[in-house]
Amino acid sequence: MSLLDIKGLGITFGGLRAVNEVSFSVSPGEIVSVIGPNGAGKTTLFNMISGIYLPGAGQVVLNGEDVTGMRPDLLARRGMSRTFQNLQIFQSMTVLENAISGYHLQERGPVLADLLGLPSSRRRSKAAEEGARALLARVGLERAAEREAGNLSYGALKRLEIARALALNPKVLLLDEPAAGCNAVETEEIDHLIAEVAKSGVAILLVEHDMKMVMRISSHIVVLDHGEKIAEGDPATVSRDPAVIAAYLGTEAENADG
Repeated sequence: MSLLDIKGLGITFGGLRAVNEVSFSVSPGEIVSVIGPNGAGKTTLFNMISGIYLPGAGQVVLNGEDVTGMRPDLLARRGMSRTFQNLQIFQSMTVLENAISGYHLQERGPVLADLLGLPSSRRRSKAAEEGARALLARVGLERAAEREAGNLSYGALKRLEIARALALNPKVLLLDEPAAGCNAVETEEIDHLIAEVAKSGVAILLVEHDMKMVMRISSHIVVLDHGEKIAEGDPATVSRDPAVIAAYLGTEAENADG
């Protein structure tokens, strides 16, 4: 049974149809990658799924519930978490503090208890710190817990952002270009991390331009071009699809090769 179902999703900006009737599903433990040339509508699709944009058509169904247009914080409470193409890290905070910030939904309690430092508030804070340290160990950053986040390498910051997203204990995790800007070693570390998260039963929806990474870890691939779904299937099938080849290489290059 799928955890995330996208049904005919679409949106128009100023008369331009950015995404048109896109449908697919993601099941527990599955890595579904959305690929396509620049401007294909990948991030727009992510923004509709995660509640940042209100779709003009279609449905987003999370664990059997229609959540179309629901606010991101409410989606997070229902088990959806995401990262962004541009890092959303608090650079001047420590690595541990960044990880703890991901627990804000679970950590929230009575304001008075927090102001007075009551035992219930202290217990929540302790649980958040313990959980954050466990997540840092999971992503290989436990030794950097007390370092200022801004001093980490770019690849480490990407892993920190994934750790913070995992603090919400998501059923569905959306990753928007998690390896963008990373070198080969950093990409491989993120590759392994994503595969490990999927093995734990989390449904992963991935947007990524690194095709080697996509082909290595994806269970299923959805290809967009100018907002339209032009292909879908397993990596081997998609890589041989003429429409995909044309979208990435251009028909002229394809003809020249022929």
